[in-house]
Amino acid sequence: MTVLPNLLDAWQQAIDGHHPEQVAALFTEDAVFQGLHPYSIGRAGVQEYYAGQPAGMTVAYRIRQTRELAEDVVLGWVEAEFTFVDRPPIAVNLTVVARRADGAWRIAHYHVSPRTPAKESTPS
Repeated sequence: MTVLPNLLDAWQQAIDGHHPEQVAALFTEDAVFQGLHPYSIGRAGVQEYYAGQPAGMTVAYRIRQTRELAEDVVLGWVEAEFTFVDRPPIAVNLTVVARRADGAWRIAHYHVSPRTPAKESTPS
């Protein structure tokens, strides 16, 4: 399934190039967006969020799981790491729901949560 890699590659390129309008164009008009700040609905909120990110921020991602929820709907669980020039990186889990409409795939739901290191288990 190439839907999410293609969509997330474009997302990554737009973020790495600091093009918030291009990031926003990858979302549906009514997208639910939950970054690390309060949520927004729609492309305007996505564009504002990424316009507020520092120049030089980049992202690397790895798709962990995908599920086809319906013919035109795909769910993905992604690990992403946002890197900055002047502070430590931020590792997150990202859940996305992509929806195809009018022949194009767009992100309809985007939810980020901080990724915490796995706890080591201690023998009993």
